[in-house]
Amino acid sequence: MTHSSISLTHFNQAGEAQMVDVGDKAVTQRIAITEGTIEMLPETLALIMAGGHKKGDVLGIARIAGIMAAKKTADLIPLCHPLPLTHVELNLTPLLEKNAVYCQTTVKTNGQTGVEMEALCATQIALLTIYDMCKAVDRGMVIQSVRLLEKDGGKSGHWQLANAE
Repeated sequence: MTHSSISLTHFNQAGEAQMVDVGDKAVTQRIAITEGTIEMLPETLALIMAGGHKKGDVLGIARIAGIMAAKKTADLIPLCHPLPLTHVELNLTPLLEKNAVYCQTTVKTNGQTGVEMEALCATQIALLTIYDMCKAVDRGMVIQSVRLLEKDGGKSGHWQLANAE
C-alpha cells in the first residue's frame, strides 16, 4: 500500500490539527458498514445466549450502546463532525463454532461527510459493552478485527473491502 501522493486532511500546511472544511461538499446519502468480533469462553457465550446473565439481556443492551455510540461519535473523536444520522443498525450474532459474538453495523446519513467513524465507534462500543457485562465471568475476552467493510456516498463514491470474509 503506497501513500506517496496522499496527504492527511486533518492537518493544515503548518502541521496543526484541524477539522476538515466540508462546507463545499455536496450533500449525498452516506453509508458505512463495519464489523468486529469478541471471542470468549464457550461458557460465557452459552450464558449470553441463554439470557441467564444476572445483568440482563447482554446483546440487547450492547445493541442500544452501539446506537448511542454512533450518535455520540463527534463527542469522542476530536476532529469528527457531528452528523444527523438517519439510520443505525447493529446485528449481533453468536458464532458457536468460534465462541464469539459477531457485530455488523450499518450507519446512514444525508450529509457532506461520511459515517465511517460512527459505524466503527458503534461496533467498538457494542463489543466493549459485551465485555463489560461479562467480565466478571470471563476477563480473557478478545475484541478483534474491527474494520470498515464498505462505504458509499460523496466524491470518493463506493468502496468495499477486498476479500472480506
